[in-house]
Amino acid sequence: MKKQYLLAPGPTPVPPDVLLAMAKPIIHHRSPDFIPVIQQVRADLKWLFQTTQEVLTIAGSGTAGMEASISNFMSPGDKIIAVNGGKFGERWLKIAQAFGVVPVEVKVEWGHSVDVAVVADLLAKDPSIRGVYVQASETSTGVAHNIEKLAALTRSRENTILVVDAITALGVVNLPMDAWGIDVLITGSQKALMIPPGLAFVGVSEKAWKLQASAKCPRFYLDLKREKDNLVKDTNAWTPAVTLWIGLAESLKMMKVEGLEKIFSRHARLAQATREGLRGYGLEIFAKDIPSDAVTAVLSPAGIDGQAVYKNLREQYGITAAGGQDQLKGKVFRLSHMGYADVFDVITAISGVEMVLARLGYKGKALGSGVAKAQGILIQE
Repeated sequence: MKKQYLLAPGPTPVPPDVLLAMAKPIIHHRSPDFIPVIQQVRADLKWLFQTTQEVLTIAGSGTAGMEASISNFMSPGDKIIAVNGGKFGERWLKIAQAFGVVPVEVKVEWGHSVDVAVVADLLAKDPSIRGVYVQASETSTGVAHNIEKLAALTRSRENTILVVDAITALGVVNLPMDAWGIDVLITGSQKALMIPPGLAFVGVSEKAWKLQASAKCPRFYLDLKREKDNLVKDTNAWTPAVTLWIGLAESLKMMKVEGLEKIFSRHARLAQATREGLRGYGLEIFAKDIPSDAVTAVLSPAGIDGQAVYKNLREQYGITAAGGQDQLKGKVFRLSHMGYADVFDVITAISGVEMVLARLGYKGKALGSGVAKAQGILIQE
């Protein structure tokens, strides 16, 4: 028998109470039975996003939220700044081009955070720019960008919005939407929200709604105004993913019991223990500037294929992590510590990495040195 451990940056593990809630008989989405679910989720998502605005729920992956953030607020020919520091930063460029929106690319070396001064300079030189599109946590590299400083650049610009892909950041780190002036904030269900894939969430500021009224990109299913008009009446524009909504209601209850500050501090502690534990075994973290508290990308030792590490973690020890993407394939492997994660998820991850690397011929530090380092951090609660 081999026990399975899901330590990939999405999907992440689903708590038993959430699974049990989703196992109940399904209800009809237009019946009175579903209204209390909608009402609870509406209120709790506002709490999580730290906003007074409605948070819209879409049946689709996080990319649906990304696409909606361009098609709902831009017109063909509009210019946006697209911060491209990894695989998901590249996605902004592709979505913009698909809708005839012109991306001004800020290319960031993988492993680094964006230089806010570069974005500030572009905004100062070109008042026609309608949006700044960025990741809070670039999942492919394990790097975070400074959202608070970027928000300060756009807050006073009436016709420029800040759009943040927080798919692996919301529910992990503090992203107070209203307080910072984030205009569009996006996440997905299968990350820190602890439910299966299939839902995207989009919070929208008053400033962004004003842009939406004149935006001319085509949209139908992902029309956020239509979704909002229905949501305020405790219904949905289209058939919602009822079972996922029910699971979401349960996971949000769990998050509220823990509280935002404790959620953020737990993730920060798990991330620190992961990074320091891996360093304790002689490994190097890929992030050069601001590391993500959701996922850690680790450089594979010289002479060892990162894909082999990822593959052997799964085959030998039942640990599903993640490999590198595109230019990082074979060079890094990635470990998640977000959502339904605790002390022994970190210990399991580091122990598994040590054992796999030792079997692959790594001659670094002694087995257990990384685990001991992580334990020293995690014991200090």
